[in-house]
Amino acid sequence: MLTFTTLASGSTGNAALVSCGDTHILLDAGISARRITAGLRSLGVEPEALSAILITHEHSDHVSGLQVLTKKCRVPILATGPTCRRLCYKTAFLEDLVQEREAGSGVQIGSLWAESFPTPHDAAGSVGWSIAGDGGRMVLCTDLGYVTDAVLQAVKGCDLLVCESNHDVDWVKSGPYPYYLKQRILGNYGHLSNEAGGDLAAFAAESGTKTLLLAHLSRTNNTPARAYETVSRRLLAAGYDLTRDISLSVAPADVLGPTFALGREAAAC
Repeated sequence: MLTFTTLASGSTGNAALVSCGDTHILLDAGISARRITAGLRSLGVEPEALSAILITHEHSDHVSGLQVLTKKCRVPILATGPTCRRLCYKTAFLEDLVQEREAGSGVQIGSLWAESFPTPHDAAGSVGWSIAGDGGRMVLCTDLGYVTDAVLQAVKGCDLLVCESNHDVDWVKSGPYPYYLKQRILGNYGHLSNEAGGDLAAFAAESGTKTLLLAHLSRTNNTPARAYETVSRRLLAAGYDLTRDISLSVAPADVLGPTFALGREAAAC
């Protein structure tokens, strides 16, 4: 059975755990090593038991805990070449741990198959990750300015979509951020709005996805209630019953989220 749990999700830090049997993959390490360790242990996983760390891109809210964490446990770090080079530039000893993987390629990690796909974001070699095992598949799709064909192909047919729902466009425009930052967020290499996230969620639902988790919410330009309302309205307009057809929820920013179980064993429960 494949399981997925967010340790944190938001503009201040992101990390998640994907497990299948004895295989445990950390997706991003954007919170402190102490918080990552505490989160893993609460899920019954010691940091030394990690099979790999997959990185989406080099922004601090995705890698801030990586240096301290990998000093304590020498875990392989998988990312695109440009991301690996940025990581090694910041931290020399990571050269022994990083493994370059071209965007769009896949790799077997224990009982899990991990495949990246390119995402349009203002970072070197930014990707999302699709991870499959034991008949289940989840897709992490955050930090992208718009939805590309590669994103749609990766998302199509997954069991669980972790879908960016970063901001309310009007709140960004009328909010306190300086003009350049507003332009970055709203641009093609920024972040998905609630409306754009709703469109991606509806596409996933149409392709068979049953579980949708909204993620990477802005603290300043969004709220969980606002994101949920916007995306649920889009799904309802597409004809989905949120009590029967689709499970929609929002990943918490600073605490462990619920654990989602996917695959053959989960389907039998």
